[in-house]
Amino acid sequence: MRYMLMHRLDQSDAAAWQPSPEFMAKMGAFMEEVSKAGVLLAAEGLTHPSAGAQTITVKNGQTTVVDGPFAEAKEVIGGFGILQVRDEAEAIEWGRRFASMFDEVAVEVRRVSEFE
Repeated sequence: MRYMLMHRLDQSDAAAWQPSPEFMAKMGAFMEEVSKAGVLLAAEGLTHPSAGAQTITVKNGQTTVVDGPFAEAKEVIGGFGILQVRDEAEAIEWGRRFASMFDEVAVEVRRVSEFE
């Protein structure tokens, strides 16, 4: 089973977007551990501000592209990881371990749709 872990951060908290060397060392150790466990398929941080992002919407067949920043969005996706695990419990355990590195974070764990 594949699961995506997405972490949301407060885009107004500058410290969340400029991690300390100590935090980066902890993150590096975690990434090494999850890689050695053989469950990490992909992981990336989204460290560029939402001011440079665009949102594409389609409504009634009309496509609109809106440039950021998105003032109404307090929390934005700060990064993601895709894991290949045995079950949901294992995905949640990796998510808990990842979240424990932050002072404040929300981590969403969602199963990736797979065609049988």
